[in-house]
Amino acid sequence: MSLLVVGLSHRSAPVSVLERASLNTDDQVKLLQDTVAAEPATEAALLATCNRIELYADVDKFHAGVAELSTLLAQHSGVGLEELTPYLYVHYEDRAVHHLFSVACGLDSMVVGEGQILGQIKDSLARAQELHTAGRLLNDLFQQALRVGKRAHSETGIDRAGQSLVTFGLEQLSAGTAVTDWARGKKALVIGAGSMSSLAAATLARAGVAEIVIANRTQERAERLARILTEGDDTDVLARAVPMNAVPAELTRADVAVSCTGATGLVLTAESIAAAVEGRTGAAAKELDGESLGGESPAEDAGERRTAVKTDVRETPLPPATLGAEEGCPLDLASVEPGFSLLGESAVAGIDAATLEQHGTWVDNGTVDRREHADRVVEADAELITALAATVARVGRVPELRRPEPVAVAPRPEPVLFLLDLAMPRDIDAAVHRLAGVRLVDIESLAEASADAPMAADVDQVRRIVAGEVADFAAAQRAAHITPTVVALRTMAADVVASEIARLEGRLPGLDGKHRAEITQTVRRVVDKLLHAPTVRVKQLAAEPGGAGYADALRTLFDLDPETVASVSRADEDSEKNGKNRGPA
Repeated sequence: MSLLVVGLSHRSAPVSVLERASLNTDDQVKLLQDTVAAEPATEAALLATCNRIELYADVDKFHAGVAELSTLLAQHSGVGLEELTPYLYVHYEDRAVHHLFSVACGLDSMVVGEGQILGQIKDSLARAQELHTAGRLLNDLFQQALRVGKRAHSETGIDRAGQSLVTFGLEQLSAGTAVTDWARGKKALVIGAGSMSSLAAATLARAGVAEIVIANRTQERAERLARILTEGDDTDVLARAVPMNAVPAELTRADVAVSCTGATGLVLTAESIAAAVEGRTGAAAKELDGESLGGESPAEDAGERRTAVKTDVRETPLPPATLGAEEGCPLDLASVEPGFSLLGESAVAGIDAATLEQHGTWVDNGTVDRREHADRVVEADAELITALAATVARVGRVPELRRPEPVAVAPRPEPVLFLLDLAMPRDIDAAVHRLAGVRLVDIESLAEASADAPMAADVDQVRRIVAGEVADFAAAQRAAHITPTVVALRTMAADVVASEIARLEGRLPGLDGKHRAEITQTVRRVVDKLLHAPTVRVKQLAAEPGGAGYADALRTLFDLDPETVASVSRADEDSEKNGKNRGPA
């Protein structure tokens, strides 16, 4: 087994890079075809979800395989190789198996324990089988990953540790309120009719929304999803389908909108969301950034701020310091906070007496420009320096400037429109985060929220399951590696028996059928007994770590024809492919 995986995910790359590296369906097909056409790879499968892109391959050379797979990912994603490389991770052989099994169990998901990844792995295998890029190794690997994932969910409480990305996103939208209470009676708009959008629509229906509108570029798919929701036994939601050009009007009616399409550009711009809010409320949506929500910062109390020096100086804004122009200043300019005058209290807070004296001399002997600068802050600086010098004489050091009181900020207005963007690349403009009256949750904000999500104790149990399954898979693959050699050996033995029986018949032409059959059976039993123990034992040894060399030893000892062994292996692969390409379990 020479399994290699090269990929990037929400754990290794920022959402902005994942967004740019995302692949549409045509790109995924071309990537798989180009991978198996490349020299190092004989099999390939691609796992592409909203927060990961992973290329799996059976390669004959590790370093060449890493270079080739990385280059192909860069070429097909459109992200330059130099830019993409820092975010790529590589797993090889057992580590690659461990990674996929962990992914299948939800341990590597943005929301730990979510089960939706199993469907995505199943789709990845089906695509590779359809394109005939999956051979024995990847068929076995992905089939086993599906079984491991199902086992983890059935034997542990990993489901309690997480949920689907849709449910997690709705919990973020509800901001601490139970989703069923938050959703009850709301009108929802779902943009897209694929698997994720369908899951979102079904989740919203079960949560108790009153109405769901489905918008999709293919009207038939939208109508089919609306019909499924309406006819469902577990909900009584009203569902209907609309064309994509009806989305702006529907946004003015919707309380919550979920978007997950395969579009390469934005589906909802900040301007369209602002227009929807205005259409809903009658007031233009304002941007929060740059808006003075809490008024100007309250001025510091001059008496409190200067208690140590007992000086009453008018609060005058200090102009920004031009550090490079202050030649000869005795202060450490690099440590001076930008925006404060080098002549005032903020500049000299915390310095020792000797430096303070030098600073005072520098101020007194300053140029006309600095005098004009000082005039703008009145004579406060000179008075402060004198007072601060007196403080130094008493306490040995100028007191640090007290931190300003925190600025009062008005609370963000309650949202009138809730948006959930589950697409990669994003469907909804990130600038919507700055709009008042709107709450947007997207892949990036979900990643931030999930970083602090608690993990259930069952995760440890799942990890133990994964470790055991990885060991079993590796042993099975090593044992399978020697099987063609064992089959070739037994075939050679059967040919030797047949040849010797034919020779016996030539030497004893009068031998009757009964005796001929008895002799043939006896010879075969002798050969089988002689081969039984060695072949059973060699399979056991080959299944252990480091057992790959036993196949070579067997071929050498019995002088087996390598082409015969290879033909047996090809026949097995063709048989398995014909059976498994009918669809994953």
